[in-house]
Amino acid sequence: MIRAIVLDIEGTTSPTDSVRTDLYGYTAARLPAWLAENTGGAADSVLAATRKLAGEPDAGTERVAEILCGWLESDVKAEPLKAAQGAICAQGFRAGALHGRFFADVAPALRTWYDAGIALYVYSSGSARNQRDWFTFAEAGDLSGLISGHYDLVSAGPKREASSYDLIAEAIVVPAAQILFLSDHADELDAAVTAGWQVVGVHRPGEPNPARPPHHWVSSFAEVDMAGRRR
Repeated sequence: MIRAIVLDIEGTTSPTDSVRTDLYGYTAARLPAWLAENTGGAADSVLAATRKLAGEPDAGTERVAEILCGWLESDVKAEPLKAAQGAICAQGFRAGALHGRFFADVAPALRTWYDAGIALYVYSSGSARNQRDWFTFAEAGDLSGLISGHYDLVSAGPKREASSYDLIAEAIVVPAAQILFLSDHADELDAAVTAGWQVVGVHRPGEPNPARPPHHWVSSFAEVDMAGRRR
């Protein structure tokens, strides 16, 4: 019996281009100014962590902005980048410049699962702050009330490591075998299976990550069969 479903966002609940064009584009345009304006405050931890990861302890604010924008363009899953993106995009969501975009089948499925008593969680490389805003300010209406919790690289760890899934299972107090993970990335599914989770791959038309055996794959949340899912 499945008691909890954990959702990836990019390519799974939402189009990849909606994340990379909307969020990444908004972040890149505002990152240098945000670092400069928040030095001595919210940007300090981002500056310090970026210098450490990049091996450039003396990098100035402009250089850090270059490094972060380079990581953003290359889709590097770095914690200081995700922290900065979370803070910058939070302003965009609240200003009405950004909205969470979801595939049409997602909201109905989430409501059905929620009404059936299944706890829903999100695990994404994007910051938990961005995740919450993505669901709260969704084009389909506020979906945040359906989600019981959010996990990211800071709170859970890398998505391709089984230990991250062990941590989430312990945090939500649900046995691993009763958790279903939905993701478009086969390496993430592999890690979840190693941790003892149930998994279903989500491969939607036009999305970049290919389906890969031995996992069961669907093209819509409407195809996820709670009784007949397979690894």
